[in-house]
Amino acid sequence: MFKTKVGYSQNPDACASGAESAAMAQLADAKVGLLFTSCVLDQEAVVNGIRSVAGTHVLGCTSSAAICVKDGYLNSEDGYSGIMSFGGDVEVGVAGAAKGEGECAREIGRKLACEAMSQLGGLEPDYFFMTASPAEEEKYIAGIQDVIGDVPVFGGSAADNTVEGKWSIICDDKIFADGCAIALFASKAPMANIYTGQFRETDNFGVMTKVVNDRCLVEIDGVPAVKKYCEWTGKSEEACAGGNLLVETIFKPLGVKDITGKVTAIRHPMAANEDLSMNIGAQLIEKTAVIQMEMTPDEMVAANPKTVKEVDAMLDGGADSYFLVHCGGRRLGLQLEGKEAEIYPAVKEVTGDKEFLMVFTFGEYGTAEHSANTVGGLSLSFTGFKG
Repeated sequence: MFKTKVGYSQNPDACASGAESAAMAQLADAKVGLLFTSCVLDQEAVVNGIRSVAGTHVLGCTSSAAICVKDGYLNSEDGYSGIMSFGGDVEVGVAGAAKGEGECAREIGRKLACEAMSQLGGLEPDYFFMTASPAEEEKYIAGIQDVIGDVPVFGGSAADNTVEGKWSIICDDKIFADGCAIALFASKAPMANIYTGQFRETDNFGVMTKVVNDRCLVEIDGVPAVKKYCEWTGKSEEACAGGNLLVETIFKPLGVKDITGKVTAIRHPMAANEDLSMNIGAQLIEKTAVIQMEMTPDEMVAANPKTVKEVDAMLDGGADSYFLVHCGGRRLGLQLEGKEAEIYPAVKEVTGDKEFLMVFTFGEYGTAEHSANTVGGLSLSFTGFKG
């Protein structure tokens, strides 16, 4: 039988926090624990605390400002940690590595996949978890899939509380800020993932006529990107200057369609440059369309239970537990609108007494029907598991 269990702590002592989370999440036959912590904690001490209780693989990253479990919303400024353990009818292969200067992210993805595959005893993975630094996630996924093929992904990118690069990735005893960690799962127990933004498309769209280095949008329809965005939304260029753009675009981001037209991956503008280009949190392709998206704060809160219900509908009798990846930018937007406190009760209403771990990331990964694995921002990657 496939098993999951969630443990958590808000102990400000990092070692004690790790130990308490591990003890609560302990399974007799645990194969791996997905670990998410606060960036204010000493991550090495958290891992040492876990090791004092459990010897299983752990991997994960720091979560932006909070985590959420069935018992509540944990956002202590002094720190928190949470673990979702997996055991029973599952085999797991784990690998992680920091990215050195000049190293190829796709090649790292291949190496990690080979290392993790070697731990599966000849089994083929049915799905995989990934976390990475918020920079080259698409390339890591491409490298992993070069080895394992078209296998669904779930997960999200490391985050901090202030978008200052204070995040960490954890893979067993390795702790680093730039790189990737993965867990390959081989299990016949049903799993379902929904990757979505739940935003609405507007009638504002154009062609990305100039993109630099994959993630800098310079021009839309030959017009500087920030200027075009402001024309679409009615915002001023002054309001969208520099780092202000990140907050200004939370409820009005950009989107790009996949080849099927069934998935619109959200592209979150992170900062405006002096030439009115904008830095984007995921990959862009020149000479393709970009759409201005929109959503109200109330709709953003409601998207969480709606997506949980959609995951349940994909599994006979609904999921038994959930791993919920929620963009940290969405959380920030709700905080600024005075609605952060609505996140937990909205999810709790539809999950009842089932266990879940919700984490807040700076990039989300998942899949959808007839679509490839996708990376985006301001999104949800909600996964349900059957026991």
